[in-house]
Amino acid sequence: MVNADPQELDKFGELAHRWWDAEGEFAPLHQINPLRLDWIAAQARLEDAEVLDVGCGGGILAESMARRKAKVLGIDLSAKPLKVAQLHALEAGVDNLAYREVAVEDLATERPASFDVVTCMEMLEHVPDPASVVRACAQLVRPGGWVFFSTINRNPKSFLFAIVGAEHVLKLLPKGTHEYARFIKPSELSAHIRAAGLSVEGFKGMEYNPLSKRYWLSADTSVNYLVACRKSA
Repeated sequence: MVNADPQELDKFGELAHRWWDAEGEFAPLHQINPLRLDWIAAQARLEDAEVLDVGCGGGILAESMARRKAKVLGIDLSAKPLKVAQLHALEAGVDNLAYREVAVEDLATERPASFDVVTCMEMLEHVPDPASVVRACAQLVRPGGWVFFSTINRNPKSFLFAIVGAEHVLKLLPKGTHEYARFIKPSELSAHIRAAGLSVEGFKGMEYNPLSKRYWLSADTSVNYLVACRKSA
């Protein structure tokens, strides 16, 4: 069984042609990407590192890490966004970047302990078994390497902000982008991380002001949050 929801893959596939439109449906990803990238780079060396981006979609984060001189492989199970990512990298002349349509669990069997850095952003809340993804990421990273996740907390505030606010009121995201029952509490994700043999190195929250239309990182993990993990050397 592939750890993916066909409806989720179709949903993002249908919007694939809009992935690099900074004013379109994926505008929030473009706006938060510099924050995510700088946070990752502050903890893990990207230059000359072997990096895997799990659930890369159209390649926004993968391409930006490649521009930081990392050797990046982006993987996803949605074919249309991957084609968009490949075309964008080709047009942009970014050559230290490759993409594959493969499940993270299958790649973990094929290439264990192959990467210095593994990122998995905005994906865990879209798969049936997030713990399986965490385990696979832990298998793929080398001893001493870093793994970074981002997802959405599950509580009344996150329902109000991430679904009612972002999808229905502010229309930052298409309706139906997220399903509340799939949101993951930091305590739950931490348990998955420890069970996979990684240590939790730190959390960061991501906040948004609808008036200034500005995102920033903070200590507030009540809605969107990121977590840094490491495999023991």
